[in-house]
Amino acid sequence: MSAEHHGVSVGLERSNSGVLLSLHVRGKLTHEDYEAIVPMLESAIAGEENPKIDVFMNAVEMEGWEPRAAWDDLKLGLKHGRHFNRVAVVGSKRWLELMTRAGSLMIGGEARYFENEESAMAWLNIKKAA
Repeated sequence: MSAEHHGVSVGLERSNSGVLLSLHVRGKLTHEDYEAIVPMLESAIAGEENPKIDVFMNAVEMEGWEPRAAWDDLKLGLKHGRHFNRVAVVGSKRWLELMTRAGSLMIGGEARYFENEESAMAWLNIKKAA
């Protein structure tokens, strides 16, 4: 019997240039994941006149979205899409690359798919901790 692992690790950093949302996704994203992520993100941008959000998403272990989570993702994009500056998605699956391109149409900035973390971090101008 094997255990199914699922979850999302979330990091938020604020700077003068905006907010960096870091996600590491394992398994399928769920509605419960969005119930945790969205309030954190909204709290981070609260009070900002024109918030700017960059996203680093490690989705190498991601297997997709549950239907309700896909709806949550759409609602997040509709509500805050104009605030997203750059979204870097790291993965190894063709469907994820296609979803990244489609998602780019819903945000005010740009979303790109990468096959390695270093390229994604360089594009976002993130320095890796030593």
